[in-house]
Amino acid sequence: MSVTSHSAAETRRLGVKLGSLLEPGDVVCLSGDLGTGKTTFVQGIAAGMGITAQVTSPTFTLVAEYAGRIPLIHMDLYRLQEGTAGNGRGGAAADLAEIGLADYLEAEGAVVVEWPQVAADWLQGALLLQFYRHPLPRLDERDVRVRATGTRSRDLMVEWVKQWLF
Repeated sequence: MSVTSHSAAETRRLGVKLGSLLEPGDVVCLSGDLGTGKTTFVQGIAAGMGITAQVTSPTFTLVAEYAGRIPLIHMDLYRLQEGTAGNGRGGAAADLAEIGLADYLEAEGAVVVEWPQVAADWLQGALLLQFYRHPLPRLDERDVRVRATGTRSRDLMVEWVKQWLF
């Protein structure tokens, strides 16, 4: 399924709708090139969860936690992508263990992961969103392709799309 956003504000509103639906244990994975709206979308998710703190991408810290209706754990695994991970310590799997990915996935919050490819084996059942930017002259538009990989993520996707369309 695909949804089109016509502006950064609309991308944020899409996130607000999804954030209002997230429950403890939900996992949302965001893929797409740099500058395609992933962090803007997460800012919307946070707002939809009642989070008032400024949300930025945790590119260098890898993980940021925010308190809201339920906790939001925001991960950015860009620096752990193939070719950059490991630093000779056992690769990406060791890095994921070191940041406590398994613990976060079992916590009482929702987890949103940017650049999830390196952790795909850990993220079964997640709601997957792939962001694409349109070429000129429609640079502000984004296509967001959505795929559910589990029962809960399918239910979440259906309810999110209903809220967005109606």
